[in-house]
Amino acid sequence: MGASTEKRTGKMVESCDTIIIGGGLSGLYAAHLLSATTTSFLILEARDRLGGRILSPIYQGFYSDLGPSWYWPAIQPRMAHLIHRLGLRGYPQFETGLGRFQPFTGAVRTVRGYATKPSSWRLCGGMHALVEKLRDTIPEKAIRLNRPVCRIEKQTAGVRVSVGDLEAPPRACYDARRVVLALPPRLAAATILFTPDLSHRVEQAMLKIGTWMAGQAKFCALYETPFWRQAGFSGQAFSERGPVNEIHDGSSREAPPYGLTGFVGIPAVQRNQRKDLTEDILQQLALLFGKQASHPTAFFYHDWARERFTATEYDQPPMVAHPHYCPPAEQTAIWDGVLLFAGTETAREQGGYLEGALFTAERAVNLLRS
Repeated sequence: MGASTEKRTGKMVESCDTIIIGGGLSGLYAAHLLSATTTSFLILEARDRLGGRILSPIYQGFYSDLGPSWYWPAIQPRMAHLIHRLGLRGYPQFETGLGRFQPFTGAVRTVRGYATKPSSWRLCGGMHALVEKLRDTIPEKAIRLNRPVCRIEKQTAGVRVSVGDLEAPPRACYDARRVVLALPPRLAAATILFTPDLSHRVEQAMLKIGTWMAGQAKFCALYETPFWRQAGFSGQAFSERGPVNEIHDGSSREAPPYGLTGFVGIPAVQRNQRKDLTEDILQQLALLFGKQASHPTAFFYHDWARERFTATEYDQPPMVAHPHYCPPAEQTAIWDGVLLFAGTETAREQGGYLEGALFTAERAVNLLRS
């Protein structure tokens, strides 16, 4: 890794073998794998933190997952192996007891609990723990936060990546032999200027790949006691009325705080017209699980549709089903192998899940080595 001054602009240009654009799970895992090699690399992350859609605010030592919350050891071998190798522990999602259902008419009724098969698991320390453990394996000097990429330009020998605003001179430039694009394809196509232009087929394919969770909003309400469990409920609830349409027990494994967590069912376009949904969510929790539910000791809410480094205007309509994910236009790399696709939305299997993010990171690193 090195730096040089470009005569034309007078700017310092850092150089390395590989640039990873995006510090979410896929980008972090790719960096983790490259850390075990002699390849020099940099991670460019637009946010002021690593993790991407993994976001876990802390309260009394407990991390509430407002992004991905679960993994499935029985069908996600990469996740299971990585968690074990990093010395982390998981625990099964609490599902013991009865559920609650609220039809569109609003009258709540008790129903049989629904146990997921295969079993869903949560991670001790939240998914934040996975981010922190991976970060510990990556040299600090290889991580660049607050670096939103605005241009990627193919050069005679490699590629130049510019950071900043498209409407202004770049804040910084980086040269590399190859680039791993560990961003949602739609976000990359909508926010980065590619030179030469991407082919129409590839660009359209990238724009058509919906970003998982980009239209979602999640909450977590924390309490000192699991009063719903004491009443015989699992914490699981589904509603056709809203504002929350799906709720689960979001507690720590063995000690307080205990939590209820779920997804807001109001489409992103309609959420944008409302300043605060907190009171409506708490009223619904009270209707489902009793008055205690309206008085949490802590409450977290995050709307991913309002995250400029996650969602675009194309992500506002709600997804009605899990998309069929794959590499854009079935290509894992373009520009003669200089630009490689990673990110969970480019996985042929388990796309949208953490497992898919790990798979695409492995695929990209294997291509770098070939």
